[in-house]
Amino acid sequence: MNSPRMHVTYLALGSNLGRRRRNILRAIRLIRRHVGPVAAISELIFSEPWGYQSEHGYVNAVARVGTMLSPQQLLSVTQEIERSMGRTEKSVGGVYHDRIIDIDILLYDDITVDTPELKIPHPLMMQRDFVTIPLRQVLENEKINVLFGR
Repeated sequence: MNSPRMHVTYLALGSNLGRRRRNILRAIRLIRRHVGPVAAISELIFSEPWGYQSEHGYVNAVARVGTMLSPQQLLSVTQEIERSMGRTEKSVGGVYHDRIIDIDILLYDDITVDTPELKIPHPLMMQRDFVTIPLRQVLENEKINVLFGR
């Protein structure tokens, strides 16, 4: 019988409404509670809205998270966290909106998922500096930890 195993996932977080930094930190706490242990978090970075116009700039981060959830369960839980924090509408068909919190699944182990609801790796992540910069930061810190046995 296979025992459940911990999966490694990378999540992108963004907020451009309300107390943006606090929103990111609250989302991290909820991820710890409902998804699994947060092994690393990038620095917070600031960015302009991507794909639409808004007067509200973003605060972004990437987190490395361990989880026992399947990719589909992870999507469901992250969307529930978004709703619990006050997000009322998802971006659909390339139409983006201001949001209290956005949580995107970037990577999950080394698998590929391609369903109408979920695509892993995230198909737009390499086009977004507000994702690649913090993701690179987390990945580089992991390499340093491995080199020095941490």
